[in-house]
Amino acid sequence: MKRLLLAAAISLLTATSVMAQTIIIVRHAEKADASADPVLSEAGQARAQALAAALTDAHPSVILTSPLQRTGLTAAPTADYHSTTPEAVSLDGGAEAHAAAVAARVRALPEDATILIVGHSNTVPAIARALGYAEAADMPECEYDRMTVLHLADGETHGEVSRYGEPTTCP
Repeated sequence: MKRLLLAAAISLLTATSVMAQTIIIVRHAEKADASADPVLSEAGQARAQALAAALTDAHPSVILTSPLQRTGLTAAPTADYHSTTPEAVSLDGGAEAHAAAVAARVRALPEDATILIVGHSNTVPAIARALGYAEAADMPECEYDRMTVLHLADGETHGEVSRYGEPTTCP
């Protein structure tokens, strides 16, 4: 009987961990210029491809971006590979309002969803914090290689920060 209860408890714990949302948050790749809505530079296009390669086994079912083309262009190779269409979330109201809208959209998704979010240097940390990852550090304008992976389960958020693509250096 004790073994049966232990097996049931382990099974419940395993099932709970399977039901965690996985959220991958990155900044858009390098811009071609400093205009209001630029396309990606050659380095940015390479980083977008590196993101798709890094997420080959992640299987994002939802991809959220801002309405600006650099976020959509960063997400495009990953979206193409996983046959997903990116969804733009409005920037109206500024970074904090955008972060709140993205967090609300994420929370409305199934609890086992994998979500890619492509944002901006001022929205990536705000989105991570809005999803419960208080440790999210601010992002300098020169940083493009940070990947924050969050796991949301049972009202708790756990996160890891890693790097992808060519390393970026900030002065």
